[in-house]
Amino acid sequence: MAKALEPEQLRAYFALMESVTLLQHAVERQLRAEGGISYVQFQLLARLAQAKQLTMTALADGVVYSRSGLTHQAKLLEQAGLITRTGCPDDQRATVVTITDAGLALIQRLMPGHIEVVRDLMFDAMSDRDLHALAEIMTRARDHMRAQPPRSATGRRRRTAG
Repeated sequence: MAKALEPEQLRAYFALMESVTLLQHAVERQLRAEGGISYVQFQLLARLAQAKQLTMTALADGVVYSRSGLTHQAKLLEQAGLITRTGCPDDQRATVVTITDAGLALIQRLMPGHIEVVRDLMFDAMSDRDLHALAEIMTRARDHMRAQPPRSATGRRRRTAG
């Protein structure tokens, strides 16, 4: 049996999870109100805005999302004219996702409001020293978690009749 978390570990864990939930809820509300898209769709478009083009696998690993969930979100974004999906010329198994001009325009329109929400809820409450410490700690935690194989590299679980 696993050893229980120490009180300070529990305090840090619950504070992190509550903060992430509150921030994500506020960001989701802003994105839906100003752009009609979800937070996951925003993540996909923002990553594509930086890279211009990614494979579905790279996109799934970058946003930590399931393959099936990503396929559904990509379909919605494609139907809205915000991305295109094409076969990869170098790998028949891969699908390449490209952001469209409309997708770029949407990200550019949403970004000021997004920045305002994030700055207001998160960064305005921190000193520069706090921000630096948080960035160091969260980068270390993320890198530790990302040392595990990406979700896209793990096999799919089969349901057993039961």
